[in-house]
Amino acid sequence: MTASLLDSAPGFDQPIAVLKHCHGRIRKQIRTMENLAIHLALEGLDFDAQQAANSVLRYFNKAAHHHHEDEEQDLLPMLQSTAIGEDALLLDQVVSDIMNEHRQMNTVWTGLNQQLEAISSGASAVLSPDDVEQFAALYQAHMDKEETHIAPMALRLFSREQMDWLGHAMQTRRGIKPATRNAE
Repeated sequence: MTASLLDSAPGFDQPIAVLKHCHGRIRKQIRTMENLAIHLALEGLDFDAQQAANSVLRYFNKAAHHHHEDEEQDLLPMLQSTAIGEDALLLDQVVSDIMNEHRQMNTVWTGLNQQLEAISSGASAVLSPDDVEQFAALYQAHMDKEETHIAPMALRLFSREQMDWLGHAMQTRRGIKPATRNAE
């Protein structure tokens, strides 16, 4: 078998692919939360529940924030400075929505974070299915908007230099040292 069994992430030389890959990880972590709510109702608080809570906490307390910062600090401003015509009009419509959605998701996450911390520590077996459902719905609508409008626009409009700059900014945000290029 020659195909890798690992779910490998794209490199930062493909920053839009990295952002889309993050969406896949967000969906996976949301499914974990949905499964955790069911597990807690059926099995109660056990080691598996604590491990699932830890996994979700690690992702949404670190990686998801980087993802939002990538969009807010780099991707969207770059698109706004590059887009013209219909693209600029579309951005005028969706950028404030995206920023508001980030704030809404952070608000819902605050409550989920507290619940998951309690599960992780073994102090509580409560995870609100309503909170999980609200979080999932917010994220799904948000990711659909980005995958339908923002990512295709960036792929169409950005030059190779802009993509390199975006990828470098994303690496720096994560504390990853960019690979050095060989001088030719």
